[in-house]
Amino acid sequence: MFGKNEAQAFLADAFAPWVQALDLTVDEIDPEGRAVVSMPITADIARMGGIVCGQSLATLADTAMVLSTAAHFGAPRDVATTNLDTQFLSAGRGARIRCTARITRAGRSLIFAQADLVALPDGKPVASASATFFVPEKAPR
Repeated sequence: MFGKNEAQAFLADAFAPWVQALDLTVDEIDPEGRAVVSMPITADIARMGGIVCGQSLATLADTAMVLSTAAHFGAPRDVATTNLDTQFLSAGRGARIRCTARITRAGRSLIFAQADLVALPDGKPVASASATFFVPEKAPR
């Protein structure tokens, strides 16, 4: 089963160092293809006025949606982001950003996912994202 611990290990082992520098925490994973991932708001990702930069929000959303594909499959699989659309709704301020990602449709070669990002502790929506992932065929063994 692909749970929180496996997802956190996958994040540490398979993602680029600049993604790992965001200090992401896997808060929840479920087999329906839902992943909840949070990120602390630090000086490294905050702009003027303590507002979280859009690049880190888009990275959080994409990463959470990749983890949701692993939850859907029950294990990490190679996927490639073919489309990522992010809408920034309001300034992200607070202590953390929480991203809830879910699979909206899964086909044989394409997976569609959605993510909602909120600022904590107030729960104010800061961004929404959708992505399409290509799933290459498994290589024969």
